[in-house]
Amino acid sequence: MKIRIPTILVGVLGLIAGACKGPSAGTSPAPAESAKAPDAALAPAPAETAASETGPIKVGILHSLSGTMAISETSLKDVALMTIEQINQAGGVLKRKLEPVVVDPASNWPLFAEKARELIQKEKVSVVFGCWTSVSRKSVLPVFEELNGLLFYPVQYEGEESSYNVFYTGAAPNQQAIPAVEYLMGAKGGGAKKWVLLGTDYVYPRTTNKILRYFLTSKGVPEANIMEKYTPFGHSDYQTIVADVKKFAAGTPTAVVSTINGDSNVPFYKELANQGLKASDIPVVAFSVGEEELRGIDTKPLVGHLAAWNYFMSIDTPENKKFIADWKAYAKAKNLPDADKRVTNDPMEATYIGIKMWAQAAEQAGTTNIDAVRQAIGYQTVKAPSGFVISMDAKNHHLHKPVFIAEVKADGQFQVVEKTEGPIRAQAWSPFIPESSKKVADWTFPWVCGNCTEAKFKSEAAVAAAEPAAK
Repeated sequence: MKIRIPTILVGVLGLIAGACKGPSAGTSPAPAESAKAPDAALAPAPAETAASETGPIKVGILHSLSGTMAISETSLKDVALMTIEQINQAGGVLKRKLEPVVVDPASNWPLFAEKARELIQKEKVSVVFGCWTSVSRKSVLPVFEELNGLLFYPVQYEGEESSYNVFYTGAAPNQQAIPAVEYLMGAKGGGAKKWVLLGTDYVYPRTTNKILRYFLTSKGVPEANIMEKYTPFGHSDYQTIVADVKKFAAGTPTAVVSTINGDSNVPFYKELANQGLKASDIPVVAFSVGEEELRGIDTKPLVGHLAAWNYFMSIDTPENKKFIADWKAYAKAKNLPDADKRVTNDPMEATYIGIKMWAQAAEQAGTTNIDAVRQAIGYQTVKAPSGFVISMDAKNHHLHKPVFIAEVKADGQFQVVEKTEGPIRAQAWSPFIPESSKKVADWTFPWVCGNCTEAKFKSEAAVAAAEPAAK
């Protein structure tokens, strides 16, 4: 009897390459189950040509350098270039230099897809690091899956996704949004009873707030105590919204959960200050505001407001001191705008971790072939600037990350007020959304699926039929 293997699984090349090379520095061995990957039942993917195994390795960088998201994404492009330069100075990958190919989708979501296709088909890049908003990631996802490209996505997001072609180095909701709300519900966070869910009008804020609504109601918060509002990208007039928040909160401990993205954060925080809304009155916790966004505004009136991330520049570790020093030296050497004032932030650390993990995986696989590298990325580890050893989950393609909640300081930096003891595993599918609670994201045998409720290969006969082809 023939066993049908899903066409999404491609090649045994990665399995063979990883097994032959063995774990490299910065990696940990995979659990035994990964050795039974159903890729082994397939014919090997076509090998790269000899020409593609020599010369520079092209690496795509897909970030908005203009438009509303440039305030956040430009630094990700810059830190990616810094990390690539460091890798090249250390000898490159597989003794080959990395050649960055930078494109600007200009905060235009359909253009992200066009630029992704250009990087994969025309430029023949081995990997892409990029996107910020979830709408940009959703735009490029079909392209990467159609062309079997490899994307590292470095920003916190709403979850409800796991792709064979994407590695998520930012936080899932249980690594940011849920811990932040739990903190604000507790005595240390002010014991909020009312909640304002305020975001930019696109998939990330709406899905995150859907999860938070389910979570809040599970904790006994009545619907009447939840206010939800959205504004378009680039929105600049928050006078009425802030006034509405003050009215809604009157007489009851209230917290604002902000999923505002891009340059709209500047007028939002200015309006908070204009209307005298202090953190002691109504604390705001932001999921898309870090050190870079605060560079553009006077932070003194915002002291005490919060952000939840997996890294802050103020974290005192030897690894972070080096990361900051390297960044400042790079910014000065490259004459970046405001080089002496440049800061580090969470998505920059996530970008750095992703590039390091990809480079380690390529070394372990012994090739830049995407199928081989993808096999090796799972279980990679990096000692991150946060001071923690960060690992890639081979099952759901997300990082295990620590959580930090911090208050804004007058100098635009953050003071950590709460943190987890160590990294926590991402939940790609939220347990609080009924239709998602039983879904599994697992790209290891026998699941090989990012959106399943039962394993693809369950029978012992299927296992026995697949194993001989792996030999």
